[in-house]
Amino acid sequence: MTANAPRDKYNAVWIIFFILGLGTLLPWNFFMTATMYFTSRLKDPPTDVLFNQTTNGTEEDGDTRNVLESKFNNVMTLCAMVPLLIFTCLNSFIHQRIPQKLRISGSLTVIFVVFLLTAILVRVDVAPLPFFTLTMIKIICINSFGAILQGSLFGLAGMLPASYTTPIMSGQGLAGTFAAFSMICALASGSALQDSAFGYFITACVVILLAIMSYLILPRMEFFQYYMENNGSRAAADEENKMDLLKKESPAEKRPVVSLTEDEAKPSVSVFNIFKQIWVMALSVCFIFTVTIGTFPAVTVEVKSTVADGGAWDTYFIPVSCFLLFNLMDWAGRSLTAVCMWPGKDSIWLPVLVGLRVVFIPLFMLCNVQPRHYLPVLFAHDAWYIIFMIFFSFSNGYLASLCMCFGPKKVPQHEAETAGAIMAFFLSLGLALGAAVSFAFRAMI
Repeated sequence: MTANAPRDKYNAVWIIFFILGLGTLLPWNFFMTATMYFTSRLKDPPTDVLFNQTTNGTEEDGDTRNVLESKFNNVMTLCAMVPLLIFTCLNSFIHQRIPQKLRISGSLTVIFVVFLLTAILVRVDVAPLPFFTLTMIKIICINSFGAILQGSLFGLAGMLPASYTTPIMSGQGLAGTFAAFSMICALASGSALQDSAFGYFITACVVILLAIMSYLILPRMEFFQYYMENNGSRAAADEENKMDLLKKESPAEKRPVVSLTEDEAKPSVSVFNIFKQIWVMALSVCFIFTVTIGTFPAVTVEVKSTVADGGAWDTYFIPVSCFLLFNLMDWAGRSLTAVCMWPGKDSIWLPVLVGLRVVFIPLFMLCNVQPRHYLPVLFAHDAWYIIFMIFFSFSNGYLASLCMCFGPKKVPQHEAETAGAIMAFFLSLGLALGAAVSFAFRAMI
């Protein structure tokens, strides 16, 4: 099928999918990075929006936080995970009824408008309660349309060669790395929260604009056109074969003409039949992210350095060893699948390696997590924590990327888009399950 396929000149399609992958997660990563800015706007009485101080003094007032401040992170997680899961599930079923172009470009446009509004509001004074409500509405919008965008992108990549899921995963990995690096730079420069947040949101707007322009260029690429036309003709051929079988029973009837338009040519696909073929990959990617989000950052962020004695390393230990290192190695793992895809899609080793990642849960629990009440500290030195984090994050990126690449390739070509959307749903399910079990993991320590 791919013998006569044109070349991806200058890897242009690969780069476009990388930019689209970056565009799916960079906005939300910057949103999370600016959490301290949001909570500072919820103080009662309201903080002057043009304040130039950093967080000096906020720790002393930590016990007197109002309800909006203290509940912000919990409500934010709820407003992020629930829409993400619901809309990723919906996308698996409705993507055949709503045009792909509308789903992707529409979602990017809504996310761009939300971040533009967020950047403008940095310079506008708003009372705490309306600001809290507006922020939660924006979080729901970002994750709802982000879920449709992510599911649609993985579905679209599923119709191309398996390696074209890699740039989406790699772009998402870079998004986390970029956000973590930005957080460290802001910490080192001592920038005001307002200035840092404004920079995050404007940067996110630029990246989303770049993603929109890249997506509009995509249909003009010969390489992309070939696979889209091939997918349509394959679907039409399958439909025609079905009609041939029917006509054998009634040869006297005139053979119908099969329309090759996209809507009429596509045979109906069953989500449940597709799941039967990809359930190993779907459950594997779900388990990967359940283990990862269950441990990171709920447990890993609570580890205290045993090497530093109140110096600079104390300040940078978690930002560097936890957030930056995780995102760098996760990005490296996701990107490696561009050149190496072992084990294969039918190998028993892939689900075995996925299952073995469960060992990281007790390993991190036995590091110097503080405060602790039940478990002993077996891996007190910082080096143990860093070694675990390297293998933990690299295996997350590599194995998740393999599963997302292989899932759509285990079904016929015309079912690949739906398979990609199902894989995106199970990825989101893993994120939600991980967020839920993280409370239990932390309580066990």
